[in-house]
Amino acid sequence: MALQCRRGQTWKYFQDQRRIVDYVLAFNGEDENAEAKQRRAIYQRNLESEGLQIEMENCQRIHFVKIHVPENVLSHYCEIMKMQMPMKKLENQDKIIMRDFSIQSTLVRLFRRPLFNFVIIDRQKFAPPEYRLMYEYSRDKPYLFDDREQNFFTPSIRIAVAHFILERTYFSEAVEEKKDIGIRRLMEDQVYLDAYPLHDGCTDLRSSCQRALLLEEWASISKWIKHQPLDHIKEYFGVKIAMYFAWLGFYTHMLIPASVVGLICFFYGLLTYPANRISQEICDDNGTIMCPQCDKYCDYWYLRTTCNISKLAHIFDNEMTIVFSIFMSVWATLYLEMWKRYSSRIQHRWGITEYCSLAEPPRPQYLSRLKNIKKMMFNIATGAQEPSPPFWTKKFPSFLYSYSVIFLFILLTIAAVFGIVVYRMSLMTSKNIYGDGGSVSGKLIIFPATTAAINLLASTALTYAYQYVAEYMTNVEYRRTQTEYNESLNLKIYLFEFVNYYSSIFYIAFMKGKFPGYPAKYNRILHLRQEECSPGGCLMELCIQLAIIMVGKQAIGAITEILIPFLVQKFKEFRSVLGIDAGSAENGERLICCNQWTKDFNLINWHDRSLFNEYLKMVIQYGFITIFVVAFPLAPFFALLNNVFETRLDAKKFLLYYKRAVPQRVRDLGIWYNIMHVVGKVAVISSAFIIAFSSNFIPRLMYMNVVNPTGTDEGFVNHTLAYFNVSHFEANAAPENSTFSNITICRYSEYRNPPDDPRPYKRPSIYWQILAIRLTFVVIYQNLVSFVQIVVAWAIPDVPTKLQDQIKREQYLTNEYIIEQEKLKMALSGTGGCGDVGGSVAGSRYAQNGCVASEDSSPDDEKANYGSIADDNEYPLRMQTDDCEPYAAYGIVTSRV
Repeated sequence: MALQCRRGQTWKYFQDQRRIVDYVLAFNGEDENAEAKQRRAIYQRNLESEGLQIEMENCQRIHFVKIHVPENVLSHYCEIMKMQMPMKKLENQDKIIMRDFSIQSTLVRLFRRPLFNFVIIDRQKFAPPEYRLMYEYSRDKPYLFDDREQNFFTPSIRIAVAHFILERTYFSEAVEEKKDIGIRRLMEDQVYLDAYPLHDGCTDLRSSCQRALLLEEWASISKWIKHQPLDHIKEYFGVKIAMYFAWLGFYTHMLIPASVVGLICFFYGLLTYPANRISQEICDDNGTIMCPQCDKYCDYWYLRTTCNISKLAHIFDNEMTIVFSIFMSVWATLYLEMWKRYSSRIQHRWGITEYCSLAEPPRPQYLSRLKNIKKMMFNIATGAQEPSPPFWTKKFPSFLYSYSVIFLFILLTIAAVFGIVVYRMSLMTSKNIYGDGGSVSGKLIIFPATTAAINLLASTALTYAYQYVAEYMTNVEYRRTQTEYNESLNLKIYLFEFVNYYSSIFYIAFMKGKFPGYPAKYNRILHLRQEECSPGGCLMELCIQLAIIMVGKQAIGAITEILIPFLVQKFKEFRSVLGIDAGSAENGERLICCNQWTKDFNLINWHDRSLFNEYLKMVIQYGFITIFVVAFPLAPFFALLNNVFETRLDAKKFLLYYKRAVPQRVRDLGIWYNIMHVVGKVAVISSAFIIAFSSNFIPRLMYMNVVNPTGTDEGFVNHTLAYFNVSHFEANAAPENSTFSNITICRYSEYRNPPDDPRPYKRPSIYWQILAIRLTFVVIYQNLVSFVQIVVAWAIPDVPTKLQDQIKREQYLTNEYIIEQEKLKMALSGTGGCGDVGGSVAGSRYAQNGCVASEDSSPDDEKANYGSIADDNEYPLRMQTDDCEPYAAYGIVTSRV
């Protein structure tokens, strides 16, 4: 029977206006496909057999299946999903949190809040959560939980349970067909158009809903300076999205000291560049004639034409460079260690300290590929037997195939960068670049800026093509859980993006101008001369490349990430209102928004990969501000500005333009933390090599202490320029039409003997001395900074001592309470062991712990639909492993009684 829409009365409810809609399925009511109808009928019948309550709405072209999860189903699946739920308030729990009387805490209480009240969120609107102990939900321990409380099962839990059932329900009569399972497969086959939970049905403060409050107080740009209401974000979106915003906020705050030091370094160079002797010598030089920068078409040029660029180079290449690079290397370690310490508090507060991805059920796609596999594996976390693919015949070939294709695409990216390098070298022969008109200094800025823009466009285009390939290759692999699948895909795409965005910068930092040869014998690639650095070094060009790619990427991302979702959402809404896709007007061609499910239908779909792009942008940015920050000290400042707006734009996007995300549990950042840890190590090596080989720091130091008896850098520029007799030019290298006359000697940036030396154009001893000092500096710098990083990591414990003590007290109090209650239950049962309660014998799985089943439990309730897992009614004690229990090393392990 087609239900009529009642505007406003059933905005988020069934027609009885009592049962709330937890999840919605949408399909085209005009679809005449008999197979799709049969699949929908079987699927919805199986959903009802799982205990879900369903109501159809057929009053428009798009038909909606409204789903409500009753409380008995919620309690059953919360136990299966091992949800950490808030316990009843225990008698002595207020004594657990001890007041900290340390000097640090006293100073914080006295000075922090009065000085920084303007950044604290409004506690009247975002009340701090009540302190509650968390414990893994069990219906056998009704004395722990007040599950009859109205809001005990929060909307995020209701959505998570509904999604869990939808992903694991069959849509075929043949249950042995394990591939016929889950809403994901039905959507791929267009049986359903969409499946989504509902947003709160308001977007303004006139309604007291959480979404409106978050839009007003969190997603507003005007609130950029305020802290984020992380607990409320977690309640609305779930732990996974809340963890992202917690990390983004922490990372943004940590950028403040890095930005301050970077600005100090920049202004130091800006204030001291007029007194820079290198630029003074270049600007005051009137007679030094430089050798041509390309073959045939390029003419000789005066050294003084690089006056301006030499002044700019000093801003980024000065005495503060080493201080700043050491600071950023230590900052990277401090940031990661402080994040672990900060996140440990969040993990404990949100009840995810003991969460382990091994406890996740297998992906339906994984089980469907293993339907004929007889080999079984015991899962130590779930205590169930699961099919396992053979390593040598299934897993290894799939991994080899997958990563071979990924490696091929990475090589393709390197080839694209090589093509840009060749393009740069070919332009050196163009009169349009180095012909008549224009200064050499101006061309040295415009030329790298143009190629950097081309590189940005090429890398962006390659990204879109590669993502499809990476996803396909990950599907080839045997990834058991969705977390494993996501992390494998994350690693593949990051490896590609690392090469895609950083390869051209690595070329300028470590390759350009290092092996150009000399006018009598240039080193060539495809018969083209290699690029040379200006007399001031390549650091200025590296800075230009970094600024354009980093700032350009951030600008494009900021515009597209809010503009594209807005346009896509408006287009979908416009199409639905006009009924463009309608084939018949019998039930009305237009999709009229008279409730929350029709309103949300026009929003952009949220999927597992939606959060990936947000992490990727930030981790790529993190690489810019650590690996290459020596060349661009303003990078942390630009990153800080970007992130301040990124946080609020992401919030607005998730709340307004995307369907509500399914809440997911995670314990930490996953593979992203490991990636940032590796990037921090790479940054130390990169900084050492950039200072040693791309800047003038080492040659200038050697000149002042070894060559120049006065101990100053006077005459340093002349010292770095070698002499060349123009009669020794190799074929087709000398200028064809020169405006200079009577030129016999020109200069070039190299350490080589003059033409009248017994060993003309060979390397002098000073070159080898400088090379040795450079390599020595790299070794000393790397080991010194690495030692400081180790000391910092050792000095900062991952978990605060106060939190460790609190966890121990909580577990002791909880265990004592459970023991007391179990003794009371056994006394009431009148037996010495597990007895008969409510006329039923307790299951044997609790006999070893002295526990009895709850009165409302039944054999049917103990069965869970895990796809192909046979014995999911077995719940042995979870064994503590290093991978799953972060506090095991401290002796903090939750007892299972």
